[in-house]
Amino acid sequence: MIEKSKEIIQAAKTKMSAAVNFLEEDLKTYRAGKANPAVFNTVMVNYYGNPTPVPQVSSITSPDAKTIFIQPWERNMIAPIEKAILDANLGFTPQNNGEVIRINIPALTEDRRKELVKKAKTAGENAKVSVRNARRDCIDALKKLVKEGLPEDVEKDSEAAVQKDTDNYTKKIDEVLAAKEKEIMTV
Repeated sequence: MIEKSKEIIQAAKTKMSAAVNFLEEDLKTYRAGKANPAVFNTVMVNYYGNPTPVPQVSSITSPDAKTIFIQPWERNMIAPIEKAILDANLGFTPQNNGEVIRINIPALTEDRRKELVKKAKTAGENAKVSVRNARRDCIDALKKLVKEGLPEDVEKDSEAAVQKDTDNYTKKIDEVLAAKEKEIMTV
């Protein structure tokens, strides 16, 4: 029974960790005023009838803080990539010279910065909800184990451990959000 409770706690910890990792990956796609090739990870281009992320059909480089170069592996992909970037509404105007697509990163307006911070906070709140849901599911599973014969003191200790993990992951989410907010608001 005690082993089963440890498995339940570990499963909850894994879910909490996944929520933090998802938030970190999501925040990488936010454009914070400097060139970041990760903003194209969610942009899909029609590649021979299949929606494919731009990084899988081209190489994306950032030679400086205000420029991104997208070099498609096939020349005939330039127009579809340009169209996908415009359709994604990222605020970029792609320019091509027949071989590479060049994107100049415009400075973010104050309103856009505030909008991005608000969006990041919403994503952070969703991550916290996921962490709390993992805690709730874990505690429910532990209470079922008590009915099956797990000693109550072990259940209470396990609940305390899960609460400690919840607090740690919530703190980590706050730290990730604070760092991203600072990055977005830095002019």
